[in-house]
Amino acid sequence: MEENGKLQATALSEVAHLKVHGRTTGSLSPLTLFWTGSAVEFNIRGSELWIEAHADYNQHEPWISMMINNVPVSRQMITAGRRWICVFRGMNGNAVKNVRIVRELQAMSDDPGCLLQIHAVKSCGEFLPVADKALKLEFIGDSITSGEGVIGAKPEEDWIPVWFSATVNYTSMTAELLDADYRVISQSGWGVLTSWDNNPSRNIPQYYSQVCGLLGGERNEALGALQINDFDAWQPDAVVINLGTNDGGAFYSPEWNDPLSGKAYKQRLNEDGSFNEHDLEAFEQAAEAFLVKLRYYNPQAQLVWAYGMLGTSMMPAICRAVDRYVSRSGDKRASVFQLPDMTPESTGARSHPGRLAHEQAAQALSSYLKELLQHVVYK
Repeated sequence: MEENGKLQATALSEVAHLKVHGRTTGSLSPLTLFWTGSAVEFNIRGSELWIEAHADYNQHEPWISMMINNVPVSRQMITAGRRWICVFRGMNGNAVKNVRIVRELQAMSDDPGCLLQIHAVKSCGEFLPVADKALKLEFIGDSITSGEGVIGAKPEEDWIPVWFSATVNYTSMTAELLDADYRVISQSGWGVLTSWDNNPSRNIPQYYSQVCGLLGGERNEALGALQINDFDAWQPDAVVINLGTNDGGAFYSPEWNDPLSGKAYKQRLNEDGSFNEHDLEAFEQAAEAFLVKLRYYNPQAQLVWAYGMLGTSMMPAICRAVDRYVSRSGDKRASVFQLPDMTPESTGARSHPGRLAHEQAAQALSSYLKELLQHVVYK
């Protein structure tokens, strides 16, 4: 291969202009991308660009998408180790290219070894400023929001990273339709009160205040995953909560037994198949408490509970929880939005929403958010 002798390597912390997406500690030496959809973005005038990435894992390898001018040009697994990866070469050196390197895989709570870092860039060009967008969105959710099953054929059932996508996803699609910056906090199988298998420790609200608190292991702690997130540095205009699907699934799953205490946990069904009212009330209290927490950390944001892509069994409980929160707090900036349900035609891999389902959700949600946020969108 004929090498470009004009390429110069630069530590990420020394790059004149760049933009980081997603919750991080603020460190660029190196930049650790914890969450799905987290990314580093550049505007570069040059003919060639490389990034130096470091990946590690015990089971689940990270994946990235590389976007040039908002179009995906490469999607690939990052195997363990530290190496240079070419983003583009041979392009018009005088044209400015917008480049985003996006983490496609969710934070992996069951694999504390899973790691993705960006150390440096190598280019022959000039880095230019990357502007912030007028609108900021935060998405909170489960496997749907992590894009599980959006890649792959319908028969695929293996739970592996390749079937996850942050870019073929209603979160990124909604943000694009509204010309917004966005962040994602999501974890497959987790809920508001409990996970799909009745594990009460696997709920998003208890970790919301941390950078990425659901990650375990000494390395993640050393990287700052457990520290309190700097909410003042990035305030969303809207927080979209797409949770409840796994809480509903827990009613139909076997009890979960805590291996340490021996205590059993179960969301129960009545004899007629309806949800036990005491267990449903526990969910509603957890949902209301989460809204209180979200308002504390996001004082000006619209709080939108968007739910329904995999059924609506928890919708009445969600509506009661939101109504109760609004009534008790007097906060009028909280609402419920029903997302379009997945159909046989829009199903993806692992019986999860596919690309069409995510596109339909993004269209509906972006229209709703545009009305709510018109004071920001049209200012």
